[in-house]
Amino acid sequence: MRTQAPEFWEDAKRAEEQMKKVKELKKWLELYNEVKAASEELQLAYDFFKEGVISEEEVDTAYAKALELTENLELKNMLRREEDRMDAVLKINAGAGGTESQDWASMLCRMYQRWCESKGYKVTITNWQDGDEAGIKTVTMQVEGDTAYGYLKSENGVHRLVRVSPYNAQGKRMTSFSSVFVTPLVDDSIEININPADYTWDTFRSGGAGGQNVNKVETGVRLRYNYKDPDTGETREILIENTESRSQLDNRENAMQLLRSQLYEIELEKRRAEQAKIEGSKKKIEWGSQIRSYVFDDRRVKDHRTDYQTSNVQAVMDGDLDGFIKAYLMQFGGEAKE
Repeated sequence: MRTQAPEFWEDAKRAEEQMKKVKELKKWLELYNEVKAASEELQLAYDFFKEGVISEEEVDTAYAKALELTENLELKNMLRREEDRMDAVLKINAGAGGTESQDWASMLCRMYQRWCESKGYKVTITNWQDGDEAGIKTVTMQVEGDTAYGYLKSENGVHRLVRVSPYNAQGKRMTSFSSVFVTPLVDDSIEININPADYTWDTFRSGGAGGQNVNKVETGVRLRYNYKDPDTGETREILIENTESRSQLDNRENAMQLLRSQLYEIELEKRRAEQAKIEGSKKKIEWGSQIRSYVFDDRRVKDHRTDYQTSNVQAVMDGDLDGFIKAYLMQFGGEAKE
C-alpha cells in the first residue's frame, strides 16, 4: 500500500489529505457491506419462513433492518459534494419582534445543540449576544463532525414560530421569526484570497452566554470586509463578530476563518446558480425564504419545501430533526450532481 511507503509521510499535509480519502473510502465500503449482509439475511429469513422455521414477524424485522440500512446509504450518497464533508458554521439571528423572537432564537439554538449531541458532533460557540430581556439576539456556533455541513445545509432559511406567548399578558397567539444561516467551515486545503486592504478591525469587551467569559479588556473582535462581486461589480459589507476566546489574537484568527467560510459559500452559491440554469431546475431553494413552521398549539411542525411534517413538536425542539433533514436531502440532494 502507498500509505506504508516511507516517503509517503515526508509531506505531512499531503499525507493527511490522502488519509482522509482512505478513511472516507473505508466508510463507504463498511456501509456497503452492512447493506449487503442485511440483504442476504433478509433473503435467508424469507427462505426459512417458507420452510416454516421462523415467523412472519422475524421476516418483518429483517426487512425493516435492511430497508433502514439501504436508506441510510442512499442518504449518504446525497452528500457527495466537496463541501458536504466539511464542518459547519451555523448562525441564528432573532427577527423583528423583540423578546418573543429573541426567545425563539434561543430555542432554535438549544434544538440544534441537542441534534449535534445526538450525532456526537462537537459544538463551539464563537459569538453570543444576549437578548434584551430573555433569549438571544444572535449566536454563531461551529459544528465539527462527519458531513456536518451536508446535513445542516437543509436548515438554511427563516424559521417561523406560532404559539401563545408567555411574554404576552393577554395570552394572544403570536408569530415570531428567526433566521438560520449555515456555511461550510473551510480549512487550509481550500484556497481563498483575501486582500488586506478590503477589511478593517474593531475591538470590544466580550461577554458570553449567561454572563460567562466577561472581560475587562477588549478581546472581542469585529471584522468588516468589503466584498466586491467580480461578476457584477456590486459591493457589500460582510460583518463578523467573534468573542469565543479571552485572547484577541485567537478571536482575530477565528474571525478570519469565518470570513473565508462565508466567501467560500458565496462561490458555492454561484456554482449552484449556474448549475440550476443548465438543468433548467424550477426547484430553486431560496436561503432567505420561510422554510419551516413550528405551530405549538396545533402540535405541528411542517417544512414548506418538502411538505414533511410531524405532530411531535416536543421531540423536534429536543433535536429530532432527522426526518426533516432526510426529506430535504432525498428531494433536493439529487439535483446536486455536477
